[in-house]
Amino acid sequence: MSARARVALATCAEFPQLAEDDPLLLQALRARGIDARPAVWDDQAVDWAAFDLVVIRSTWDYSPRRDKFLTWAHSVPRLLNAAEVVAWNTDKRYLGTLRHAVPTVFLEPGSEFIPPEGEYVIKPAVSAGSRHTARYGPGETQAALEHVRSLLLERRTVMVQPYLADVDSRGETALIYFAGAYSHAIRKGQLLHPGVAPSERIYVEENISARTPGPAEREVAEETLDALPWPRTELLYARVDLIHDPDGIPKLVELELTEPSLFLSFGEDAIERLVGEIITRA
Repeated sequence: MSARARVALATCAEFPQLAEDDPLLLQALRARGIDARPAVWDDQAVDWAAFDLVVIRSTWDYSPRRDKFLTWAHSVPRLLNAAEVVAWNTDKRYLGTLRHAVPTVFLEPGSEFIPPEGEYVIKPAVSAGSRHTARYGPGETQAALEHVRSLLLERRTVMVQPYLADVDSRGETALIYFAGAYSHAIRKGQLLHPGVAPSERIYVEENISARTPGPAEREVAEETLDALPWPRTELLYARVDLIHDPDGIPKLVELELTEPSLFLSFGEDAIERLVGEIITRA
């Protein structure tokens, strides 16, 4: 490592000074002698080649412009996570390749939408922050159909998943890993409510608390990371989001490898662990 390594934390124009607890990460990097700074990913004035390392953080506005985002990712000389990981992970059709994923039907433009029994979730395959996502049930077929049609008209792939009602009481478990090693976990409260239209906001506010994952959750998370096309140790960070199905089995609802909230303040020494990995790789 050079005496003054330069690290950019990539963000979006809506959060030019980063979001959530990423300013704490920025401060910790600077305290360790790193020339760290936030940089907006689509700012043409940024010289990305001038950085020893670029770490993707709050780039949450990419989903309507995924092609441009991927072009940017492939143009950055030293990016984490790597551009090929970003390309794979920013289209949620990856769920169809992972054993523990919640059952998902993918609808392409021209597909017919058949409402499932019970409650279900509709969302685009390219999205972030629960944007354009909604929960439906019996008697809401027309609203669900309009949601599907609006996404398909935009030439977007649509996902239809069963709504796992355990999230209403138990919440969702998100397990965070750095360089393939478990760091900490949090509980996310219920996000989707009956009769609420899809959000247009860049992300939906979350109710977060610390959580110790159970053995079954740890097992599913470990097996999921081991099944990836890359060695898990190559990933600077990974977040495995799980909800229990009606049989009490943890199901993967999302694998965040691109721009996940890492909830660093909820894990003891989590910031120090992440900073150490960034310094090693810079």
